[in-house]
Amino acid sequence: MDSGSDSPLYLGLDFSTQQLKVVAIDGDLNVVHQNYLQFDSELPEFRTQGGVYLHMDGLTVTSPVLMWVKALDLLLDKMKKEGFDFSRVRALSGSGQQHGSVFWRTGASQTLAHLHPDQNLHQLLQDSFSVLDSPVWMDSSTSYQCQNLEVATGGALRLAQVTGSRAYERFTGNQICKLYQSRSARFWCTEVSLGTSDTVFLSIQEPRPALEGHIFCNPVDLEAYMALLCFKNGSLTRERIRNQCSGGTWEHFSATLRETSPGNNGNIGFYFDSQEITPPASGVHRFDSDNFEVSHWSPQVELRALVEGQFLSRRLHAERLGYSITAGTRVLATGGASSNRELLQVLADVFSAPVYTMDLSNSACLGSAYRALHGLVAESGVSFFDVVKKAPEPQLVASPDPEATQVYDQMLRRVAQLEDRVLQKNRT
Repeated sequence: MDSGSDSPLYLGLDFSTQQLKVVAIDGDLNVVHQNYLQFDSELPEFRTQGGVYLHMDGLTVTSPVLMWVKALDLLLDKMKKEGFDFSRVRALSGSGQQHGSVFWRTGASQTLAHLHPDQNLHQLLQDSFSVLDSPVWMDSSTSYQCQNLEVATGGALRLAQVTGSRAYERFTGNQICKLYQSRSARFWCTEVSLGTSDTVFLSIQEPRPALEGHIFCNPVDLEAYMALLCFKNGSLTRERIRNQCSGGTWEHFSATLRETSPGNNGNIGFYFDSQEITPPASGVHRFDSDNFEVSHWSPQVELRALVEGQFLSRRLHAERLGYSITAGTRVLATGGASSNRELLQVLADVFSAPVYTMDLSNSACLGSAYRALHGLVAESGVSFFDVVKKAPEPQLVASPDPEATQVYDQMLRRVAQLEDRVLQKNRT
């Protein structure tokens, strides 16, 4: 960063599951600073795995709220030591992992109003939270509260038609209800409640609210809607199969995808290491070309079955919410896996659409920085689209192969049928 410049800067923060990240941009949307802090390795005193605590009941998943606060302290210290000039920052914005609920203790607003710059935030705020282990998006412990909510509103489908989604365990409302029912003392001393997966966002014109996924108003296009699908078993599951089937390296993982054929000779797999969100199933399920369930495969078949199964499932559930493939359809891939070209080729083939990526992997941070800039000018009538006109165009990284796409089009119906079998098996 040019320390001699005095041009305004805009910060974007992202509290994700495993890291806290930051990006700074200038008025021309150029990225001038990036940084991050890894929870597990840089805050070992909290003893998290993948940024979370997995509780003994197999359903409850939380993160220590003071870990997030201390991470912010340490990240700001990193930036200061590297010479970042905070006096140039005109606005900041942030994003967080979905459904990470923070419960402030009564009186915390007074503490926040009298912070002292000579002390760290995690010291100043250590008594400001009524719940120290915050439920996060991986939590599945509020099924009872979800059932009650759906009954009270006339059923799951009716709730989806009214709000855009049925009741989900990790949503903040159900977590607040659980807190009230199980730890009422904590509830009554709470003043404010603010609410690493694969996530599919869809811009759609004609939404179809269903018993899976979520429909929202589009935050940047008043004439459209935004659908969201969250899949709990994403990168961590891919890492497990990488370690198991390709010697722990992404190079071997990619080589296996290059050397195996689309369709995997009819073999289809479902890999739900943790209780999945969409569909609500668990366990590993392998089916051969005759739809018989089998116990194991070769490493090459296993790896390709994982990737194809994940992406086919993403497309299946996206179509159920109103997604359709048109001539102008394109996929924008972000996150860590977006740097793997072989993975993105399968994605392009499954969705029958070109896949684009951005040079910057921290897209949530970047979006937050754009929003910080927009926040300063929005009152003057400047739209978000006007703000991001200078943003660099995404780069094309994979185009669909027509023959591979035809194979996946034919597989999609089988995936739907086999997924139904898995769901039935999970219910028995």
